[in-house]
Amino acid sequence: FGYVITRDRPSPAVQSTRLRGYMRIIPDMKDQFLDMHCNHCALVSSSGQMLGAGVGEEIDKIRCVIRMNNAPTGGYEKDVGSRTTVRVVSHTSVPLLVKNERYFFKQSADTTYVFWGPDRNMRQDGKGRIFNTLLKIAKKYPKVRIFVVTREKIQYCDNVFQRETGKNRMKTGAYLSTGFFTMILTIEMCGSIHVYGMIDDNYCSQANRSVPYHYYERNRLDECRMYKVHEHTRHGGHRFITEKAIYAKWATRHKMEFTHPSWTLRSRGSI
Repeated sequence: FGYVITRDRPSPAVQSTRLRGYMRIIPDMKDQFLDMHCNHCALVSSSGQMLGAGVGEEIDKIRCVIRMNNAPTGGYEKDVGSRTTVRVVSHTSVPLLVKNERYFFKQSADTTYVFWGPDRNMRQDGKGRIFNTLLKIAKKYPKVRIFVVTREKIQYCDNVFQRETGKNRMKTGAYLSTGFFTMILTIEMCGSIHVYGMIDDNYCSQANRSVPYHYYERNRLDECRMYKVHEHTRHGGHRFITEKAIYAKWATRHKMEFTHPSWTLRSRGSI
């Protein structure tokens, strides 16, 4: 999927805190945009780096905790915490949430959900398969705050990727990751950010241990192997390593701290 980049916009580090790129799905379909700001946020990676981190209690003390896709907390509280303020979810992970809908949309009704996906799945004319699913969930659980990333916001994210890398995402066959959308949202809504469990762009060239791609899928692919495969896939891959280099650049002009593992931040030019 892809969108034509039509205009240039400021980098997310200087965006307004008025979050108009995220539209709520509610039964009567009135426009309602995400209105949320936190002085300090914890962005918790789904990486296997979180296993044994032992920072769950620390994370739970932070007012706003942001997680991605279907990353669970149950059974992993000691390492990742138990609270979730915002969960950013890819269109491909929606079936996984629906499969466990009582937990995600009833027991976790105080969580705000932000879903992103290509227009073919998120269109609102009755033909968007994932949007239709989310609309049914919103009607079934009216107390849950469910938002979708607008088409214009996805265009903006494409523009940011090109601005930071000098490469057109579509022409290079890349898909933005859920982490990319999550990082942009987090920068827009948070005064300062503590990122847990995210590796930097140099980690895999120096790593001497194997870590699962997800902390909750221990028998799946190794994280660095996954990153390297995606980075060099000609069509349909996420540019995980390139995205991490972009985050390091943003961290030099925004209040961001990376731990487990820690990052050494330095000024960067073009990526």
